[in-house]
Amino acid sequence: MSAIEVKDLTKVYRTYKKAPGLWGAIRGLGRREYVEKRAAERITFSIEEGEFVGFLGPNGAGKTTVMKMLSGLLNPTSGTARVLGYVPWERHDEMKRELSLLMGQKNALWWDLPARESLELNRAIYGIEKGKFRKIVGELTELLDCVGELDVMVRELSLGERMKMELIAALLHSPRILFLDEPTIGLDVTSQKKVREFLRTHSAGQRTVTMLASHYMRDIEELCQRVIIIDDGRIFFDGPLSGIIDRFATHKMIGLTMKDQSACDFGRFGEVVERTSSGIRLRVLRSEVTETCRAILGNCEVTDISVEEPPVEEVIRQLFREQEGRVVE
Repeated sequence: MSAIEVKDLTKVYRTYKKAPGLWGAIRGLGRREYVEKRAAERITFSIEEGEFVGFLGPNGAGKTTVMKMLSGLLNPTSGTARVLGYVPWERHDEMKRELSLLMGQKNALWWDLPARESLELNRAIYGIEKGKFRKIVGELTELLDCVGELDVMVRELSLGERMKMELIAALLHSPRILFLDEPTIGLDVTSQKKVREFLRTHSAGQRTVTMLASHYMRDIEELCQRVIIIDDGRIFFDGPLSGIIDRFATHKMIGLTMKDQSACDFGRFGEVVERTSSGIRLRVLRSEVTETCRAILGNCEVTDISVEEPPVEEVIRQLFREQEGRVVE
């Protein structure tokens, strides 16, 4: 059995639609109109032990809703799910001890206590033996390079330092399932890199099932081999990260090196996306790459030419724009 199994999971929110003005407010006292918002629509997937899965989608796509249902914080409208064999919204104590949800915009630690005492409270809640607690905290703070911040009040920690402590708190009870919702949001480049390295090492060593929702494509590219893309509450891609380019990339990048750029009008061969003193990069339709390369070599004095796939981040950004355009239409 898979560690996480989801079948036709659906969440519908019913919200009150108020008519404008004073008369609308008065009329709403006797008769109300409601609007349904489908935050998740027939979501189906499974995740095996040890998998590190990226969960992508624009704001409002339904990522956080799905994670909250799988962690037991929300009840679905319909559908089924099993997390380590448990129905998450039944909230069995045994399941709670096996999973952790870390949301980058939410605080799990007590602001008016030093980080060490906040972690000590979590130790008591989970019933972790003191010797084991000291060992885990020592290892995690060493890996995250934050030993010196343990005795600092949580409210006085920088955002990067606080997120490291939040991550330690989430992993303190050695969960088998880890849901991460924007764990590097607001962090500087150095802190992001440190957290990514830590997550990679920890996941490989503990065989933790990790589901990562992030808007930072560097997080996804460095940590996830598989990605699930969701938009408007529906999954429209589930597969290897490399498959996104194979399936959705409509263009390729042609890199050109030449001595004299002014001797040729490269704009007629494709979209010039970058121009430096030593070369030019063109964006060309995949179906036209061969002919375009032949035309360039036959008409321009080029010393070197290369053909590359577009960055994954660019492909996903274009995908989201297209999805938003369909919704508007």
